Amino acid sequence: MVFEVVRLIPKGRVTTYGLIASYLGTKRSSRMVGWAMNQSHKFSNSDKAIPAHRVVNRQGLLTGKMHFSTPFEMEEKLKSEGVLVDDDQIQNFKSIVWDPAEELKI
Repeated sequence: MVFEVVRLIPKGRVTTYGLIASYLGTKRSSRMVGWAMNQSHKFSNSDKAIPAHRVVNRQGLLTGKMHFSTPFEMEEKLKSEGVLVDDDQIQNFKSIVWDPAEELKI
């Protein structure tokens, strides 16, 4: 279910582990969402449709970057979509954060 939500994050937007967990009805399970996102990298060769680079921590930090093939891949992917990143921090975080509970209205 985590991957289904992550696939819906629009280009140029980001969401958090906690917002995904809350949307899925497990508000206190942001670490499990993080674990699932870590698993998504193991399947990245077979399923490129999981934009894991769009999931960050609640402060807009690129805490998952160590799970990409290079330390800069997550930032590079975000920047290619127009997301401003400086020192592993999303710059306009509050204006581009995507909350599935608000956007999907389910």
